Amino acid sequence: MLFTILLGLISSILLIPFGKRLKSSWSILIPLIPTGLFLYYLGYVPKIADGSTFFQAISWVPSLGVDFNLRLDGLSLLFCLLITGIGTGIFFYARTYLKGHPFFDRFFGYLYLFMSAMLGLVLSDNIFLLFIFWELTSISSFFLIGFNNDQEASRKSAMTALTITGMGGFFLLAGLVLIGNVAGTYQISELIQYRDVILNHPQYPLILFLIFIGAFTKSAQFPFHFWLPGAMKAPTPVSAYLHSATMVKAGIYLLARFFPILSGTELWTYSLTGIGGFTMLYAAIHSLFRVDLKAILAYTTISALGMLVFLLGVGTKEAVIAASVFILVHALYKATLFLVTGIIDHETGTRDITKLAGLKKVLGPVAIAAVLAALSSAGLPSTFGFIGKDLIYEATLHAEKNWVLILTIIAVATNVCLVAAGFMAGIKPFFGQLPSEYEKLHLPYKSMWIPPLILGCLGLLFGLLPGLVGDLLSKQTANSIFGADTEMHLAIWHGFNTVLILSLATLAAGTILYFANKPSLLRLNKIEKLQGISPQRILTGYSNDIVRFADWFSNFFHNGYLRSYHMKIILFAEALLIYKLWQSGPIQIDFDNLTPLTIYEVAVVIILLGALIIVVATPSRLTSVVAMSVIGYCICLMYVFYSAPDLAMTQFTIDTLSTVLFVLVLYKLPSFLNLASKRERYRDSIVALGFGAILSIIALKVLYEPISTETSDFYGENAYILAKGKNVVNLILADFRGIDTMFETVVLGIAALGVYSLLKLRLKSSEKE
Repeated sequence: MLFTILLGLISSILLIPFGKRLKSSWSILIPLIPTGLFLYYLGYVPKIADGSTFFQAISWVPSLGVDFNLRLDGLSLLFCLLITGIGTGIFFYARTYLKGHPFFDRFFGYLYLFMSAMLGLVLSDNIFLLFIFWELTSISSFFLIGFNNDQEASRKSAMTALTITGMGGFFLLAGLVLIGNVAGTYQISELIQYRDVILNHPQYPLILFLIFIGAFTKSAQFPFHFWLPGAMKAPTPVSAYLHSATMVKAGIYLLARFFPILSGTELWTYSLTGIGGFTMLYAAIHSLFRVDLKAILAYTTISALGMLVFLLGVGTKEAVIAASVFILVHALYKATLFLVTGIIDHETGTRDITKLAGLKKVLGPVAIAAVLAALSSAGLPSTFGFIGKDLIYEATLHAEKNWVLILTIIAVATNVCLVAAGFMAGIKPFFGQLPSEYEKLHLPYKSMWIPPLILGCLGLLFGLLPGLVGDLLSKQTANSIFGADTEMHLAIWHGFNTVLILSLATLAAGTILYFANKPSLLRLNKIEKLQGISPQRILTGYSNDIVRFADWFSNFFHNGYLRSYHMKIILFAEALLIYKLWQSGPIQIDFDNLTPLTIYEVAVVIILLGALIIVVATPSRLTSVVAMSVIGYCICLMYVFYSAPDLAMTQFTIDTLSTVLFVLVLYKLPSFLNLASKRERYRDSIVALGFGAILSIIALKVLYEPISTETSDFYGENAYILAKGKNVVNLILADFRGIDTMFETVVLGIAALGVYSLLKLRLKSSEKE
C-alpha cells in the first residue's frame, strides 16, 4: 500500500525536470499511473468482500508515536477506488481539456500530489499520519483551485479555501491529540478498544467539537460551506475530482472512520443531524436559484455532503447502510455532471443555463451521459440513485420515533429540490430549440466524452445489479463504519411500501418543481441581497478585523528600526526578570560580606563609564568604535582582577579583532544620523538604566544563593578522561558543546563574508548620498 502513495508523490516530483516532454504525444503516459493504481485496488475487492482487513506497519518516528501504519478495509477501499477510478477518468479528460496550456505539466504535478495525499489520508491508521495527509490535501487543492493564478477570482477562491480548511485542520489536530492522549494510543484501529473510556471522559465534548470543526470545514457544512461555490473558479477537471468524489468527502471519511469510536451519544446525534439536516436543505434550495452550471452543481454537492453528515448523525444501522451506498451514488453522478459541464463550457464558451438548449443534437454521447447522471440524481427506478434514495428514506423511517416525521420531511424536501436541480444541470442544456450559434458545434476528442459516459453508464449498471456492488463493496464499507455486521443486501425491489411511495412522490414533485422553476439573473440578484447576513459576510468581516490587527501588530513590533527591536526585547526581558524577582520574595543583601572596593576597580569603572558616555554622545562612528574597545579592555582588566586570565585573553583578542573590522568597514561611512528626539533619548536612558539596575540586583542576589558544583565537578572529572585535554574551558567549547561552537563558527563565517563584501563594495557618488 505504501508504494501506491509514494508512486504519485514521485511522479509529481519527476514532472519538474521531465514535464515539458509530456506536453507532446508523451502525455498519453500521464493517466497510466491512476489506471494502474485503480486496477491494483480493484484486485482487493474479492478479499475485502470476504471480510479481510490488510495492515502495513513501518516504524517512522516511534519516540513521538508517529508510525507509518496503513489499513485497508471496506471503508478505505471504497475511497481508494473512487480516488483512483474517477481519477483515471479525470486524468484522461484533463489531458485533452488542458491541451496546449502553458502550465500543462504543472497541473498534473499538482493532481498527482493531490491523488497521493488522498490515498494517504484514507489509508492512514495513525492519527498524526492522517493529519499530515489531511493538510497535504489542503495544500495541493490550494494550487489546483488557484491554478489560473492570473485571475484575481481564482487567487481569492484558493486563499478562501485554504484559510477555511487550514483553520479546520488546526482544530482537528487538537482533537486528534486529545483523543490519542485519552486513549493512550495513536493507532486508529486500536482506539475502538477504548471507546468507553473516551465516551465517559470529561474531555469528550471538547474532542467532538474539535473533530467536528475539522470535518465541517473540509466537507463544506454550514456555516463553512461558502468556500466550495467559490472554488468553482478552478478548471473543470479539478471541480469534478476534488469537489464531487474526493477532497470534500474527506470530512465524511473522517466522521465515518471515527463513527465506531465516538458515536452513540446524544451530543454526536443531535450535532450531526442538526448541522447536516440544515446544510442539505439550505444548499438544495439555493441550487434552484443558480443559473451557472457549476454553481448549481456546487450547491447540490454541499447538499449531498450535508445528507451524508445527516445520516451519520442518525447513526442507526439503516442510516449507516444508506451513507455507505450514497457515497458511491453521489460520486458517480456528480463527477459525470461536472465533466459534462466542462465539455459544454469548452465547446460553447458559457455555463449559463438560460442560454443553453438543444445541445443533444450536436453533443449526442455527452447528452446520454448527462441524462443518465441526472436520472440517477433524481432517483429514477433502475438507476443506482433510486437505491440510494430508498435507503435514505429507510434510514429516516427507522430513526428515533420522536424524530421520524421531522427527519423524513427534511429528507423529502431536500431530495425534491435535488431532483429539480439535477434536471437543470443534466437535462435542460440538451433539450429544446438549439440556438443558431451552436449549430456548428462538434464533439470534443474522445478522451473528454468517454469518461463521463462510462460513469453515467455505471450509475445505470449498478442500479440494475445492486446486489453485485452491494455484496462486493458497499456491505464491507457499511460494516467498517458501523463496527459490526450490518447484514446488508441491496435489491431492486423491496415491495410496495412507504419507502417506495416516498421515492415516487419525490420524483414526481421534483419533476413538477423543475418545470415550474424559472431561474434567472433577476431572481439570483434578489437572493444575493441577503449576502449581507450570510456566514461568508460575517466570517469575512472577522477575517478582515484579524488582518487589520495583524497589520497594526506587524507595524508596531517590526517597523524596520534596529533600535526599536532592541528596546522592545530589553523591555520584555525586564518585565520577565522583575516578575521573577517579585516571585522570589524580598531582596536581602548583606553588604558587610561584600569585598571592599580597591582603587584599581574604582579607576577601571570610572574609565568604563567615561567611555560609555562617549559612545552615546559622539556623532562619529570611528570615535564610537574606539570608545567601545576601551569598554572591552576595561572588562578584560576586571577578569584579571578576579583571577580569570583565560577569559581576559579571549576578551582582549575578540575586542581587538572587532575594533579592526569595525574600522575597516565603517571608516568610509557618513556620521550618525541623529534622528532621536530628547523625549526618545530620555526614554531609552530610563530603559537602559533599569536594565542595568535589574542585572546588578540579580548579580548581588546570586552571591547569597546556595552554590552547586555539580556541573563544574562533572567537567573537571571528565574533561581529561572523555576529551583527552587539560584546558576545561577549551574542551567545553570544542567537545562537550561542539555543535554550538560549530554553528557559532558558521555565523562568524557568514559575518566575515558580509564584511568582505562591504570592503569590496564600490558605490557611486549618488548612491553614497
